[in-house]
Amino acid sequence: EMRIFIFLGIISLGLMSCAKPIADFSVQSEKKKVTVPQLFENKSQKAKSYEWNFGDGTSSTEQSPSHTYYHSGNYNVTLKAIDGKKITTKKMDILIEPPTHCQVLIETEFGNMLIELSDATPLHRDNFLKLVEQGYYNGLAFHRVIRNFMIQGGDPNSKGDNTQGLGSGGPGYTIPAEFVDTLYHLKGAIAAARTGGPSNPEKRSSGSQFYIVQGQPVEPAYLDAKEASSNLRYPSSIKKEYETKGGTPHLDGEYTVFGKVIEGLDVIDKIASQPTGPADRPISPIRMKIITVK
Repeated sequence: EMRIFIFLGIISLGLMSCAKPIADFSVQSEKKKVTVPQLFENKSQKAKSYEWNFGDGTSSTEQSPSHTYYHSGNYNVTLKAIDGKKITTKKMDILIEPPTHCQVLIETEFGNMLIELSDATPLHRDNFLKLVEQGYYNGLAFHRVIRNFMIQGGDPNSKGDNTQGLGSGGPGYTIPAEFVDTLYHLKGAIAAARTGGPSNPEKRSSGSQFYIVQGQPVEPAYLDAKEASSNLRYPSSIKKEYETKGGTPHLDGEYTVFGKVIEGLDVIDKIASQPTGPADRPISPIRMKIITVK
């Protein structure tokens, strides 16, 4: 009887080991839009490992990964549930919708910054998008970095090993100023650089150079003085942001703000903290790649 029991147990174990894993998953995110992380819930059974293919050239071996798409469209997501040599596959199409406003992603070695461009400054928005689509910014450096102030890039002469005389390069044209009283130099603002002084009375912007504000908290008295000496009037919500989040309000009305960082504010801090040499040039070049989110 004991032998029969052992034999039956062996048969039972053998049947269990022949069972294939079952691949299954669902998408938990409510909004299927670009830049919104998509949460993939793994519902597979009897698997020991997993292989995901998100349909955009990227993959993962996490059990239940999160993935962000930066281009809209239909993606075929594949999950492989694996147990040794036994594999089953589940596929699902996921439609990712485009962003509501124009966005670009600035990739750096210190992380990525997601920028939302303002529709209130169409000349700057469209010019920036045109250059991004051309790949103009890829490989350029943030050639001027000042802690508690801003990080500046976009000079085409910074692409190679050149570290001298940067700051005057551009595409050969300038852009008319677009001052908008609802866009401020709060932390994360992206604005156009320009030449100063009497040679540029219209405050026209550089065709390619831009800066991203880091700044620092601002005293209420400074904002009151700024209002008293200019035509600017700060809403109470903006004053509060300047006091807590920080920025560079002395640049308001002087340089065109055309967007803001909506993800990756910490990347600004990381870049701004890097050691610099003469002309506020980072000792080790900090290069960028910019892609359009659409």
